[in-house]
Order: sequence, then structure tokens, then C-alpha cells
Amino acid sequence: MKKQWWQEEVIYQIYPKSFNDSNGDGIGDIQGIIEKLDYLKDLGVTMLWICPIYKSPMDDNGYDISDYYAIEAQFGNMEDLEELIEKAKEKNIKIILDLVINHTSDEHEWFQKALADKSSKYHDYYIFKEGVKEPNNWRSVFGGSVWEKVSERNEYYLHCFGKKQPDLNWENKELRKRLYDMVNWWLEKGIAGFRIDAITFIKKDLSWESQAPDGVDGLVKCTKVSRNQPGIGIFLNELKENTFNKYQCMTVAEAPGVPYEELDEFIGDNGYFSMIFDFRYADLDIASGSEWFKRIDWNIKELNEKVMASQLAIQKYGWGANFIENHDQPRAATKYLRNHAADDRAVKTLAAMYFFLRGVPFIYQGQELGMMNFKRDSIDEFDDLSSIDQYYRSIQEGYSAEEALNFVNLRSRDNSRTPFPWNGEKYGGFSEVVPWIKMTEEYPEINVEKQTGKKNSILEFYRDMIWFRQKGPYREIFIYGKIEPMESDENVIAYKRYTEKECVYCWFNFSDCNIEVSVPEETMNLIWQTYGKAELKKDKLKLLPFQSAFLVSK
Repeated sequence: MKKQWWQEEVIYQIYPKSFNDSNGDGIGDIQGIIEKLDYLKDLGVTMLWICPIYKSPMDDNGYDISDYYAIEAQFGNMEDLEELIEKAKEKNIKIILDLVINHTSDEHEWFQKALADKSSKYHDYYIFKEGVKEPNNWRSVFGGSVWEKVSERNEYYLHCFGKKQPDLNWENKELRKRLYDMVNWWLEKGIAGFRIDAITFIKKDLSWESQAPDGVDGLVKCTKVSRNQPGIGIFLNELKENTFNKYQCMTVAEAPGVPYEELDEFIGDNGYFSMIFDFRYADLDIASGSEWFKRIDWNIKELNEKVMASQLAIQKYGWGANFIENHDQPRAATKYLRNHAADDRAVKTLAAMYFFLRGVPFIYQGQELGMMNFKRDSIDEFDDLSSIDQYYRSIQEGYSAEEALNFVNLRSRDNSRTPFPWNGEKYGGFSEVVPWIKMTEEYPEINVEKQTGKKNSILEFYRDMIWFRQKGPYREIFIYGKIEPMESDENVIAYKRYTEKECVYCWFNFSDCNIEVSVPEETMNLIWQTYGKAELKKDKLKLLPFQSAFLVSK
């Protein structure tokens, strides 16, 4: 595919509520982000993805929007956002925002008007069904029926997520036009694009028929009937043509479940989006992205297979968005490294393995410090809607309270939403008062101040790694080159990145043992490693425990 400006980006995701509190209320805010722009510039990132900052009751931490054109007061105001866009631009950092257009908050003016008057045009902006009981047995992503009864009426509205997040009716042309106008309004403000939330949910199975239950609650997960449904391409193409194409902006879609054979429609030359997130390797430890208690054991060989299958499928058609953490995932060190989560060598190799894949790398706040999951002792300590639902569903499915709590500790979205630790002081320098959510236990040891300038720290490693991709002698390969997996030891992930002119061979040892691997040629140069000194002799490369090494031909 032809080169695009956004292929050179390194994107840093900010969860504003937990990044930096500038006004002492225990909640992060936009001015807090502005205060830390120098840190982000020094890290080497070129774009910030800011999770929702729109006006919201915050039932789902901002993914329930009550006004698309206003800023939630706890984060600041529109002037603060305009200042952030401008000051970031001065440091050559672009801004993208979350775009949430599958649903709104139930406190949005449109929904309130829909409730107030069934004959109002706004009633058709959402999905209502008349009846004295739920229209079908679909289960919402956050648990329970997708249908919520309207007070004092024999009527139900659809919500694929929380009950305070009614789904918009994309079959309504006027609604779609209003959403496009809103998208364009934001692009006119100077943002570089959007991360698009839950976009493959906008088309439903209009038969509204019940399906075979898949749980003891008698319900079936709604993703079978409300995600990636036939005909969604018409909506997605119309969205692109009326908004994104006019601005040559960057778009990255949260699009789980898209079959690899349909990727051309999503990210091909004429695809709906610039790139998508593929969740197949992110969810390798569970049977379903929304069923945390259905645990799956896995090994490095299986991780390798999933990563490479994703890379090759995306390479065939377009561009990918590479990640190991985000606001909906637990901490990568805990999930992927398990008993070795606290081993800096392992954290660095995990980082390098994903960072040098083909595509745009995304870094989630705190990932560059090697942050780990917390361990909560009671479900009462959790904030996340999904975590609370999964706890009680686990018990309903026959697990003990202890087992249910373990599932949630492993997978809770709260793991990545804890306050960012800037130093080892009380509340980690995030705030001077008690934060909105409890800190992780290890923040006095894992924080920015402790790692800044420390030669072998994870933070300094990330800075070096970003520089190597962006400005090093092999940037053309790492940014634009193709990828091809290589055979290796079962505990080693290996691939080569290459252009027509040159090739870099990459090995990542995920074991705590020395491993010897074969190299393609007897005369090669070692150009980069995560730590120590990899030993290269003729056609053999000896990797230290949890070491990564890159070679090129002499």
C-alpha cells in the first residue's frame, strides 16, 4: 500500500481520569495532561489518544456521553482542550479523541426527548420495542438483558452495553446525518482523527429473534446478533465518505470479531478505517472477550501463532494497530509474563516483540514503567461495571466467591485504570488527595521519578526503543517494511522485517533459560539487544534468559 502520514506515528493512550490531577480533586484532568507534555515529548511519542472527555454521568467512565459538544466538568472545559491541542502541536504531538457513536448516555438530550414523547422524532433515534416482557434473550456485554423497561410504559429500549447506554438506531438516516455533523465539527477543531469505540455494533439483526442460550441465566451474548452483522458496510462506508475522507484524518477502529477474510473492506486501499485493533492475541487467555471466567491455558508457541496470524492477515490488506495494553485490558506484564511479571528483562522483551511488529505501535499509560495488576480483596473495591458483572456471573455459573474474585483480579479493566505513578510519595504524585480509585501496591517502587535517568530501567528502555524505530538506521524497515515469521525454539518468537533492499532478523526469548537459535547466515552483525550481550558464533545465536536480539547481514 502507498505510504500514509500516520504510519510513522507512535501513539500513547491516556486515560484522563487517572493520568495527572492538576486541581487536587483526586481525578485526572486536561490541564494535568498539559503539565506532562514534556514527559511525553521526551518519551518520543508523536500522538496522544485521549479517552472520552465529553460531558457524561460517568456510569461507564465517559463511554456514556450526554453531550458530544461539551467537555465533562471534572476534566475541564473546551478552552482547556483547545489549549492542549495547541500546546501539543508546538511539541509536534497530535491529538486523537475517542468517538463513541454506537450509543449515548440515557441522560443525553435525544434520549430524554425520546422518553418524554413516543411520537417525537427522537424516539426513532434509539431502539424501542413494545411489550410486557423482554423482546428476546440477548445478554448485554455488561451482563443481564440488553432490554431495559421504560418506566410506566409497556416498552423496552435496547442497550448492548450498560443500561445507562442506550444504543442508537443507525437505521435512521437523520440520526446518522447528525452524527456525521458532530464528527466533522471535532475534526474542524484540529484533532488528527479518532479511535472509534464499539463501531462494529452499529448494525443489529433486525429479526430480533431469541437465540440458543449460552449461560445458566438463559441468555445469549449479544455479540452473536449485534456485531459485524450483514449490511454494516453500508453504514461504515457512508460514515467514512461523509467525515473521515474529507479531512485525511487517521482512524483506528475497535473492531473485534472481524473475520480476516473481510479485512480488505475495513483497512484495504478503500477501507472504512486507517487501521483496526485485532484482539485475538489479546484474548488468548479467555474463551471470549467478555467471558473472563472461561479461562484458557496457553504457551509462548500459541501466542506466537496468534500474533503472526494477525500480522500476516493484516499485512495482506492494510495496516494494523499493535498493542499489548489498553483501558479495557489488564496489565500486559501480568497477563503475558505471569510469574515473571516483575522481571525487567521479560518486560523489555515483551515490549520489543510487539513494538517492532508491522503497524503502528500503541503504548498505554504506565506500560512504559512495567506496571502490573493489582490484587483486590473484595468485589466492593472494584469500580468497573464489567468487573462487577463478571464476578456475579462467575458465581452464578458455579464458581466459588474466591474463584470469582481471582478471575476479576486477573482480568478487571480497573487494573489499567489505576492512577499513574509519577513518584514514590503518597498517592504517587498523581494527586495530593485520595484518588478516585485505589493505587496499585507497587507504585513506591515503580514510578517515573525512580526510573528516569536510570540506565537499565524499563522507562529508559522504552525511550531507546522508540528512538530506534523512529530515528535509527533501520527506521525504513521498522516503519514500512514487511514481516515474515521465522522458525525457532518453542519459547522464542522470531520474525524478520524487510524491504527490497535490506532485512532485520529479530529473536525474542520468553524463557528464563539460555537458548541457542540458528541464524540464516554465518556472517551477520548484531545491531540491537534488550540487555547484556548476545553471543553470535557463525550460524548460532545464544540468547540469554528473556533477551531479545536483532541481526543484519554483513
